[in-house]
Amino acid sequence: MSVARMSEEEARATFQAIRWADNNGKPYCPRCGCADAYHLAARQVWKCKGCAHQYSVTSGSIFSSRKLPVRDILLAIAIFVNGAKGHSALQLSRDLDVQYKTAFVLAHKIRQALADEDLRDMVGGEDAHVEIDGAFFGGYIKPSNYKENRRDRRLARNQNGKRRCVVIMRERKGRTLPFVFKSEDAGLAAIRQHVAPGSIVHADEASHWDVLEARFLTKRINHSQAYSDDGACTNQAESFFSRLRRAEIGIHHHVAGPYLAAYANEMAWREDNRRLSNGEQYLIATNAALVHPKSAIWAGYWQRHKEAA
Repeated sequence: MSVARMSEEEARATFQAIRWADNNGKPYCPRCGCADAYHLAARQVWKCKGCAHQYSVTSGSIFSSRKLPVRDILLAIAIFVNGAKGHSALQLSRDLDVQYKTAFVLAHKIRQALADEDLRDMVGGEDAHVEIDGAFFGGYIKPSNYKENRRDRRLARNQNGKRRCVVIMRERKGRTLPFVFKSEDAGLAAIRQHVAPGSIVHADEASHWDVLEARFLTKRINHSQAYSDDGACTNQAESFFSRLRRAEIGIHHHVAGPYLAAYANEMAWREDNRRLSNGEQYLIATNAALVHPKSAIWAGYWQRHKEAA
């Protein structure tokens, strides 16, 4: 991997070229936008001639106030992108030789940048096909040791309250929008908000999807009889759930609670960009992270309680 062989100076130059690509790699102040600055080589920062603000290659970005070398940040993005089913924070901490908490926050910063970069307010459009479906993730409950003490863990009274439903809106040959709710029917308001009028909606036979027929041309599929019938299917939505399920079972093991939406958005990005080469995915992810402003959630020292709140 070429990033791993970079020196810190080469990594900083690459970081600078990608972040300020709109100005041919020449830095400008993140506070006032002035491109005229002094370079303080001893500290590897610039001092703006307009407002006297001192800034580095990461100032004002999602990696601001960093302690890691720039090369390690670029390497983390490359490693993160190369994971077909995701990359766990524990594995990332071993690859970078950093603490687990450092890798956890770094991975979530990358997820946030990718989710915001790939965000689209609407999917679908005139005669575009959009598949709607929901699936539950997280909230694993270990069964009792003795058979006589075991309960049906599918029932709400025997669950721990952490299980959440990911409702997906996936446009064929388009983007994927995931949202997290307590139940599948709670996603109806989001569907009305994010699916463009004129779309052709595909859904299963669940009764709560009936109200969609008043707003969209809707095709329904009964999965107990077939996976596809007369062009109606939700196979691409199921494909997304398969990727998220593989990530939950094989990579992360626990994706419940307030972080489920972050993992769902990551898998949506991976699914939408799966046909691109590793190099293209790396450039997209790096650019998204470097132009993203400072995170309100993952700023400061180990601020995971902000997300949990």
